[in-house]
Amino acid sequence: MTTGAMKVGFVSLLGRPNAGKSTLLNRIVGHKLAIVSDKPQTTRHRILGVRNYEAGQPQAGQVVFVDTPGVHKPTHRMNVRMVDAALQAMREVDLITLVVDASVTPGPGDEYLLRVLKDVQTPVILVLNKVDRIAKPALLPLMDRYHRARSFAEIVPVSAAEGTNVDVLERLFLEHLPEGAPLYPPDYVTDQPERLMVTEIVREQVLRMTHDELPFSTAVLIDRYEETGALAHIYCTILVERDSQKPIVVGRAGAMIKQIGTAARLELESYLQQRVYLDLHVKVRSEWRNDERMLDEIGLQPPDDGS
Repeated sequence: MTTGAMKVGFVSLLGRPNAGKSTLLNRIVGHKLAIVSDKPQTTRHRILGVRNYEAGQPQAGQVVFVDTPGVHKPTHRMNVRMVDAALQAMREVDLITLVVDASVTPGPGDEYLLRVLKDVQTPVILVLNKVDRIAKPALLPLMDRYHRARSFAEIVPVSAAEGTNVDVLERLFLEHLPEGAPLYPPDYVTDQPERLMVTEIVREQVLRMTHDELPFSTAVLIDRYEETGALAHIYCTILVERDSQKPIVVGRAGAMIKQIGTAARLELESYLQQRVYLDLHVKVRSEWRNDERMLDEIGLQPPDDGS
């Protein structure tokens, strides 16, 4: 039952890599705040996105979403920072949303997340995502399995890609959040710096174009960013870890990097709402994922320890 009071609060999106958290965030907020790929560990940064609701939608509210990197076993300093960011966000919100890929058989990673949430007092909504990929008879047993594993505030089957039940989920967010005054202005959408989003858009196209040929050991740095009238000149370096990976990104006679650049430029022009000249080149930087200075440079800051 809704009231006329405004509901306001923070909601974290927690889950394993490739559970669809970023797709869900983009769908709810209505803007591209996080890049999307079918490769795990695509999201590397904590992303804040704000959705404002007018009275009657179903009621007035402001939900501040915190999308986090997928929780996984860390193998590099980069992964350690990513997982730390996800777990820290869980401790700083009014409501936790555990996003699970319903199309994949639950495994050790899912059990680990349930253990992490075992003693958490914050309400947890379970989102069984990607239900468009499973047969309906398989859904009820999965819901029952999670119901027996933990007491959830709600269990909601959704398809973030198709929008199925996302409106139901949004109503539940508002129901479970406290009343309060807005935390951000009505036109505020995200805390993502524009330049970070530029590098992420380029990285998204690298992941998309190289398919399974390139591991997750790639990053994008902005070397120069200049605006001349209505034209943005953007010069970026694509980092890879090994010499053998560079030809994958460059392609034969530069065909792959040209394809990546064309697709990224179109995305950037849509995002920046201006014409873009994009220059890309590839550099090998071994073990950059264990380089603390490099992790700082790509914007993957270690979480605040509270000191």
